Amino acid sequence: MITELDGLIAEATAETHEPVRQALASVQPIFILALPRSHSAVVCAMLGQHPQMYGFPETNLFCAPTMEKWREMCDTSRFHMADGLLRAAGQLLYGEQTEASVKAAEGWLSRRSHFTTSLIFETLAEMTGGLVPVESSSTLVSRPAALLRILQMFPLARFIHVVQHPRGFGEFLMKRIHEAAKQGPVPHWMLNLASLPGVSASDDGTPHREPGFDPQRAWYVLNVNACEFLKQVPDDQKVLLRVEDLSWEPLPTFGRIAGWLGLRTDQEAIEAMTHPERSPYACLGPPRARFGNDSSFLLNPEFGLPPTEAQTLDGPLSWSPGAKEFLPKVSELARRFGYQ
Repeated sequence: MITELDGLIAEATAETHEPVRQALASVQPIFILALPRSHSAVVCAMLGQHPQMYGFPETNLFCAPTMEKWREMCDTSRFHMADGLLRAAGQLLYGEQTEASVKAAEGWLSRRSHFTTSLIFETLAEMTGGLVPVESSSTLVSRPAALLRILQMFPLARFIHVVQHPRGFGEFLMKRIHEAAKQGPVPHWMLNLASLPGVSASDDGTPHREPGFDPQRAWYVLNVNACEFLKQVPDDQKVLLRVEDLSWEPLPTFGRIAGWLGLRTDQEAIEAMTHPERSPYACLGPPRARFGNDSSFLLNPEFGLPPTEAQTLDGPLSWSPGAKEFLPKVSELARRFGYQ
């Protein structure tokens, strides 16, 4: 049976399709694709301070299809996987992030264990008062299935691929590992990132069996995951963002991102994005959900993205005792991102 609405849709001309598509896109979520320790937390918080956007902590929702499976993953995870979602649910449902609100949020999520993770994300996003949700879970680039799940559930979503120079990424990661080692055992995920097993960046594509830390492998493999996924996304729904550009030219870079999203680009809106510390998630949470973002960001959420000097793809690597240089495919991919 054809309804009146069906008739109106059928009568719509081709000229009306693009405005409708643009209107729908304006309320679709934004997903940041970035490696762990690539400053995605601060980028998400900055975007979230725009008066038309809302920056979520890392919810890790799309790692699983349903909330029941998501909870199972959280129970076996080697990091605090649930913290970001618990903090967001506590904040949006009960207006605060306390032991009581997080405990209540746990119950709210448990009662919806049969929901899809996409529906939970959409439900919380609707509680932001019409703001465009921004999500930056660093687990996304290591799980192609999660990326496909996002595109299936939110086909008009926008994607920001945040990249960092491989030298800067490697040096920052090794610095954080050395700092963590002074405090106790280094987190497993951090060690795994620095010595990522799996397909390497070597020319023959065989598994990399060299022992020791070499962060360039993770930089290559995870960025390739993002690039391969983004081939399926229309050009007007994706953009590349280098963290160095935010360090060198923050306001113009923010202006270009806001313009691409079709949001306000006035001075007040753009300058607001330089204050990530104003995010409700830019601090440690209550003991029940302490993290939900990169700990270095939580402890120091002020605006500032290193490095401020240009870096090169040539020369030995500081983390390699054998004075090894970047693998050819790493340099090739980095040059595609505009690095030298």
